[in-house]
Amino acid sequence: MSFEVLACLAALFLLAGIGTPIGYAIILAALVYLGLGGMDLALAGEKIMQGLYRSFVLLAVPLFIVAANIMNAGTISDRLLNFCVAAVGRFRGGLGHVNVVASLIFSGMSGSAVADAAGIGKIIIQMMTKDGRYGRGYAAAITAASATIGPIIPPSIPMVLYALVSQSSIGALFLAGIVPGLIMGVVLMAMNGYIAHKRGLALEEPVPLRELPRKTANAFPALLMPVILLFGIYGGVTTPTEAAAIAALYALLLAGLFYRALSLRGLYEIFVESARASAAVGVVIGGALILNFIVVSENIPGMVADALVGIDMNPTVFLLLVMLLVLLLGCVLDATTIILVIVPLFIPACRELGIDLVHFGVLVVVNSMIGLITPPYGILLFVINAVTGIPLREIIAEIWPFLIVLIGALLLLVFFPGLVLWLPHHFGFGG
Repeated sequence: MSFEVLACLAALFLLAGIGTPIGYAIILAALVYLGLGGMDLALAGEKIMQGLYRSFVLLAVPLFIVAANIMNAGTISDRLLNFCVAAVGRFRGGLGHVNVVASLIFSGMSGSAVADAAGIGKIIIQMMTKDGRYGRGYAAAITAASATIGPIIPPSIPMVLYALVSQSSIGALFLAGIVPGLIMGVVLMAMNGYIAHKRGLALEEPVPLRELPRKTANAFPALLMPVILLFGIYGGVTTPTEAAAIAALYALLLAGLFYRALSLRGLYEIFVESARASAAVGVVIGGALILNFIVVSENIPGMVADALVGIDMNPTVFLLLVMLLVLLLGCVLDATTIILVIVPLFIPACRELGIDLVHFGVLVVVNSMIGLITPPYGILLFVINAVTGIPLREIIAEIWPFLIVLIGALLLLVFFPGLVLWLPHHFGFGG
């Protein structure tokens, strides 16, 4: 490894260590490499512009962010929660089950774990902690754990970014996330049920079954969004980016005209917040595009692939080692950085070892989401702490059972790739 690369890495870790936002840290570190290598610093801007203009799919990111923010601002989240309470709230640990089912449904609209936790998650934590029925830490922990499902079930912003770096089909990735997302929901509900029985948590007053049709009809327009998205993509009507635009428009029409729950001022605030969130992701993407140019110039992926082929590594062992690395990195880095900066190093090795890139991508996204709730730095833990004021130590004390079952679900996906690839293959993607 050259001196320039070592200096780039040293600058990156130094800047990140002193609290520089990761996007800016990556860009500044890349400039150190270019400067020491005697290259024109304007090359950084050129690589960013080339990468952004060549990737139409990146437009899906701000559009999904807008859709999620509109869903949170209107009464759509409340209607979905009422439907979930009527459907699964009658069982022991009912509001915990509601929490998970709401995340499963909302994940089909937002594609963002943070949007899920900060929006619908905040509402349900208030429901769970009302009258002291659930401990604050427990309510926050299951909310953080269920929010990890958001980017697994389509649409998914991290999968859009993975498609960018791996040249994989977004359609295949979206389909591949459905079964893993459902598995994550099942294991979380199973753990919630076990804890509810062990602790003797109170039963909720069941909603009469005769009211279920009315509550379903009330939430039905919102429940249609995932159906519209998936039909548009897999029916050949829209590209994933166009589907993201339709999702944003549908959310706007639903909240603004159908439910009449969105004012012009509220819409302005949504657009401002969405622009800020999109810009934050954009800075990381820009830094990653420069860093990827450096990685390719130094042939680092080729060296990794050659080293793995030289030792004749078993593909499953390789996946387990990469998953361990991603889980550890997930404690200190966000999913966007992992996918854009770290994952491209392993894609050539996956090709050499015959690992399906769609399978690999889903594993990486699931693992990155688990990293979001892994102490001490899990970002979702901080998000929920910020929006609810629940002390971080209480959340961390309760997160471990959910973290364990999610890691178990990840291992299941590693050893049984058919769980991930069955739907894509059924719809004619590869295999």
